[in-house]
Amino acid sequence: MPISEEQAMYEPEQRIKLGFVRCWIEMITGIVQSRELIIQLFHRDMLAASKQSLLGIAWTWVSPLIGIASWLFLKHVGVLIPGKSDVPYPLFVLLGTTIWGVFMTVFASAASSLTANGNLIMHAKFSHQVLVAQQVSQASLSVAANILLLAAAFAFFGVSPQWTALFFPLTLVPLLLLGAGIGMIVSVLSVLVRDMTKVMTTLLGVLMFFTPVIYAPDAGNDVLHQLIRWKPLTYLIGGARDLLISGTIRDPQTYAGAVSFAMTVFLLSWRIFFISEQKVAEKA
Repeated sequence: MPISEEQAMYEPEQRIKLGFVRCWIEMITGIVQSRELIIQLFHRDMLAASKQSLLGIAWTWVSPLIGIASWLFLKHVGVLIPGKSDVPYPLFVLLGTTIWGVFMTVFASAASSLTANGNLIMHAKFSHQVLVAQQVSQASLSVAANILLLAAAFAFFGVSPQWTALFFPLTLVPLLLLGAGIGMIVSVLSVLVRDMTKVMTTLLGVLMFFTPVIYAPDAGNDVLHQLIRWKPLTYLIGGARDLLISGTIRDPQTYAGAVSFAMTVFLLSWRIFFISEQKVAEKA
């Protein structure tokens, strides 16, 4: 359904004047009304990604496998001491990097939603939320492909996941929300400071080494344990992995707190993104 001229019109501080409740109604309505545009942009980017590509969607599987090979090499030569795990280490690190990849993929997609579509923003009037929704939808396809890779890895190593694995996709939702939330803030800032996305991507890459992605939570020294303990990502990633391996989440209360944090970041970021849309249109 096309967006009306009244909805697309820019007025000074229009979004701020809407009020809290009406603002949320406008945000949700904008996404629903623009669903056809989201689908069209999704198809456009999928076709663009497949053209002149050697492997196409297969890169979704090739990249994590290359990463796993590097971690296995470091473990073999004694550089990496990952600690004990209940499953073979290749499967353990595949789980960790896949779950972390969900967060980073959605973050990268949301963070580039505005800068990658600057020409579209300048020449068409539409809700910029559409760009985030389209990018997150495309990232979700990559997530689904990685879940298939995980299923194949479990079968290869002869490990039977717990029945609670049926709920595994639900444990990825908080990571999707957190990645999208941080990405939306970065996308707005990137309109003003072009290298903001690179800065944040680098910082999150460093953060991975202080998160139990490639090693068990009890590995390392006391300083590392303290750094691990205070990060919501520790519990979001660990909870999703534990659900597959042991069938339970080790610290459900802290995990619930991390989920609440992810939802809060997403909702606040979405509102800031929505309110900032007019300023973004001026700077894009």
